[in-house]
Amino acid sequence: MPTPANKTRPADRILTAGTLPVAATLLTGTVALYITLVAFGNITDFDSNQQFVRHVLAMDTTFKDDDLMWRAVESTALQDAAYVGIIVWETLAALILLTATVLWAGALRRPQGLRRARRAGTIGLLMLLALFGVGFIGIGGEWFAMWQSEDWNGLDAATRIVTLTGLVLVVTHLPSAAAPVDSGRADVDA
Repeated sequence: MPTPANKTRPADRILTAGTLPVAATLLTGTVALYITLVAFGNITDFDSNQQFVRHVLAMDTTFKDDDLMWRAVESTALQDAAYVGIIVWETLAALILLTATVLWAGALRRPQGLRRARRAGTIGLLMLLALFGVGFIGIGGEWFAMWQSEDWNGLDAATRIVTLTGLVLVVTHLPSAAAPVDSGRADVDA
């Protein structure tokens, strides 16, 4: 029995769930939820990670190598400013990724919105790669020798976030039959 052209069969809906745009929606939503909870936790339990940032920047639990200790930031005002900056960056990334998730979800019904969803998601994901890759792994891990600390070492957590974020970024940029290819031209936008 033929079905009307505007009706979707249940089997077709199930197959649609396995498309790249659906995967991108769910993965972006996962990272958005994660960073939203991180930012929320840092705002509502300010003191816990404030101590983390203070100890990393002060380098007070590292090997205390004289050749490195000149890098230490001992001013609590600068330490706290860095921590507030981290929270603001996380919050902005969370808002962008939540918006991207909504855009991805909308684009599942209207494929012309896929470019916008991809671009918004890319911005939020790159913000996380910058924060956790450059900020925590590069600057915290190497410049402030966080890797030397047994108590205040966030490299494993940062590496997990960079790995997940990078994976989501790759998936969102995979070619898909449902997603138009972005020409990179500024005048082309859906």
